[in-house]
Amino acid sequence: MISVDMRAHAKDEAPTFKKHYANELQWWQMLGFMLLLSVVLTFLFCPGCAITSEDFRLTFGYNICYTVGLWLANGYPAAWLNRKADWRQEPLRRFLLTVALSIVLSLLVIVLVNGGFRVLYHHRPLRELLEPRVWSQFILPLVTTTVISLFIHSRSFLLGWRDAAIQTERLEKEGAVARLDSLRRQVDPHFLFNSLNALTVLVEENDPARATRFIRQLAQVYRYVLDSQEREVVPLGEELAFVESYLHLQRTRLGEGIQVEIKQPDASADTLLVPPLAVQLLLENALKHNATSQRNPLHITVEIDTADRELRVANTLRPRTVAAAESTGLGLRNLQARYGFLTNQPVRIERTATEFTVALPLLTLG
Repeated sequence: MISVDMRAHAKDEAPTFKKHYANELQWWQMLGFMLLLSVVLTFLFCPGCAITSEDFRLTFGYNICYTVGLWLANGYPAAWLNRKADWRQEPLRRFLLTVALSIVLSLLVIVLVNGGFRVLYHHRPLRELLEPRVWSQFILPLVTTTVISLFIHSRSFLLGWRDAAIQTERLEKEGAVARLDSLRRQVDPHFLFNSLNALTVLVEENDPARATRFIRQLAQVYRYVLDSQEREVVPLGEELAFVESYLHLQRTRLGEGIQVEIKQPDASADTLLVPPLAVQLLLENALKHNATSQRNPLHITVEIDTADRELRVANTLRPRTVAAAESTGLGLRNLQARYGFLTNQPVRIERTATEFTVALPLLTLG
């Protein structure tokens, strides 16, 4: 038990140790860079100085104090500002705080470095820092530091903004995929309920041939539903074959109360695609929202226009009185949303006094 606890504790501590080690390594790398920068600046500011001379050491002392001090004064407060005012949420406030904090801390570093060298090395009184001629010497390094600091903070803002934009786009894409997957899985539970009722009637009527065919067609319907769940589009021919199986179940249940005419497309339709279950949804809606009987059947026409790349489903309009109570209103909206993920072409809905028509765009891989 003790060894297990120790391994678990070590496993929990591993990410923290790695993070601490990475931060410490980064800190030493920055310190090395500041040291190298100070050497380069010393050679620039004291070109004729020998490396062992006092002037070279003094110039290097100023440079190393300035670079390290200004780095600490502008680096660590930036991390603190990220917690207090995020660039993405409050850009103006963050900009003003960055400018104010950079000026104040940079000025403090400049004063401390100059004051320290004046008192400890030059043995001059500290009150000289209050003289105008001394303050004027602070202007150039202060402006330079502020400009560099703003550049660093602006770069930090742009990188953060880019990462946020990428993350937002990724989240939107994942959300869209999740919504599309949810929409693809929308299947009316009433269909299975009605199909089982119809199968029960066939069994009670002792009609095994029709019952067997009904079961096979029902199995084909649900095989297609399962196979197409992970597909955004399917060939039009597959969808129409599925529709034939679906209509067989409905004809078994409703008899002559439903009359569907499917105008078969020509060979050019072989490359056309539709979202899975799209045509079936329109047939289901027609049956759900319109009254039908043996004496007054519901007429539905499915027509494929390959020239306009459009599939139209039209049905006679005889609204049922209880249809509004049974309907959730999600069917067509879900279908429109699914098409919205796939194409800019809209799903057209037309309604007259006698007919209701929905036109679906037919898609291609190109």
